[in-house]
Amino acid sequence: MKRAVILPPATLALLGGGQLGRFFVQAAHELGYRVIVLDPDPDAPAGKIADGHIVADYDNQDALDQLTQQCAAATTEFENVPAAVLEQLALTMPVSPAADAVSIAQDRIREKAFLKDHGFSTAPFIAVANEADLDHASDDLFPAILKTARLGYDGKGQARVATIGEAKVAQRKFNIPCVLEKMMPLDLEVSVVLSRSAEGQCRCFPLAENSHRNGILDISIVPARTTLALQQQAEKMASALADKLDYVGVLTVEFFISDGQLLINEIAPRPHNSGHYTIDACITSQYEQQLRTLCGLPLGATQLHHHAVMVNLLGDLWFPVDFHNNIEPNWPLLNKIPNLKLHLYGKMSARRGRKMGHFTIIDHDIDSALKTALHARNIIGICDASESEIK
Repeated sequence: MKRAVILPPATLALLGGGQLGRFFVQAAHELGYRVIVLDPDPDAPAGKIADGHIVADYDNQDALDQLTQQCAAATTEFENVPAAVLEQLALTMPVSPAADAVSIAQDRIREKAFLKDHGFSTAPFIAVANEADLDHASDDLFPAILKTARLGYDGKGQARVATIGEAKVAQRKFNIPCVLEKMMPLDLEVSVVLSRSAEGQCRCFPLAENSHRNGILDISIVPARTTLALQQQAEKMASALADKLDYVGVLTVEFFISDGQLLINEIAPRPHNSGHYTIDACITSQYEQQLRTLCGLPLGATQLHHHAVMVNLLGDLWFPVDFHNNIEPNWPLLNKIPNLKLHLYGKMSARRGRKMGHFTIIDHDIDSALKTALHARNIIGICDASESEIK
């Protein structure tokens, strides 16, 4: 269905005030819109630059009433906003992504079942509502990863297990529903960020090749160093999934490539860390695309104008000696690199594993971009290797 066009200087509601929201606010301001952020953290990075920041829980009725009165449409920056809140806001304004799609992505059991029911390839898995469900696990599932069904991200809520016994120990520790998923041999991890309009038009950003460190995204290389056929297949699968969800907004689909086969790992109903490169290397960023889908504007072009390598900057950089010694990294070392774009998120305090910023190297040659990125990563103090080998 066609969505009514919302034009500036309309005010938009943003649920969530982290770095993804901060980039959305910047994109909205560039196109002349105002943004009110709802986030319980008074120091939320998006709230600091928004036109208004309501400091309250996402289901606070007074806060939702304010958004209803002041805003023309609403979106989110992460998937853990209660679906019921999105349903309530949708009674009075356009909301994207919709509650139905978000509720699927919020729960790994529902997400895996949705993918399986609609014919999308995944790693073998079983739902684990309680410890007794593990008695039905096949030996072929191991080694495996036990993942909490809700609220796990950046490696949290996950345990690697080699046997049913180890899985039971991990399940008792989590003490909530989980998914047990077979660990597959990995050729590569890749992701597609796409946007889909209310009319069903879908545009994919170039495929990103991702490497992780301690369960957190470390480096994204774009375009992914794989075949054109596989890139096209990933885009086709991601677009088909967006259609099945009747999705409106920006959607990220993460894939494993195992023995040459694409397997969907998980979905995120929002812009994504692996899409940060779009800010500096694409005609339209994922955040502007999020705004365009929300407001019924035509989708922007998604082509690369440069190859890109994105590197995450975690709070560990602020603790080069010990946990208690918080030292600002030596940013002038990065500023000397002419094709490096540095983005710091404005968070009040650093802690280990916390995403504090990123930089992107843009270049017309992917090998040169990667060489420069690895050099920059090293001189700023990120010296340990990623989980997946980068060459």
